[in-house]
Amino acid sequence: MFIHTSIRTSNMDRSIEFYTNFLGLKLIDRKEIPQNNAEIAFLRDPKAQGSILELTFYRNQKDFIQPKYEKRLFDHLAFKVKNMKKIIKLLKAANITITDEPFKLGSEGTLIAFIEDPDGTLIELIEKN
Repeated sequence: MFIHTSIRTSNMDRSIEFYTNFLGLKLIDRKEIPQNNAEIAFLRDPKAQGSILELTFYRNQKDFIQPKYEKRLFDHLAFKVKNMKKIIKLLKAANITITDEPFKLGSEGTLIAFIEDPDGTLIELIEKN
C-alpha cells in the first residue's frame, strides 16, 4: 500500500503556509526527528482523500538547489483544483512561479497548469470538466 510522498524543504514554515493556503492541505502532524537533526510535517486533504504529503527539513543541509528541469529526477506532484482561473490569479498575485500557463490536455478537455512550490518542486494543477 502506498502511504505518502516526501519532499525536502529549505523552510518548513514557508512550505506549510504554501501547501495549506494555496493548495488547501491541512497540517496533520509536525515533529522533530533528533536522530538525524530534522523536522517533518505531514499534510493531507481536509477530507482525508488522496495521498499524504510529508515535508522534510534537514537542518544540516546547506545546499538547496533544484536542478534545471532537464536534470531533475523527481518530476512533479499533482493536485486537483476546482477553479483553475481563480487559483492561477491567486498564485500570480503571490509571485508564485507559473511554469506552464493553463492549457487543455487531450480530447477530454482536462485543464492543466504547472507551478513551483517555494523550493522549486514542480506541481501540476488539474481541473477536470
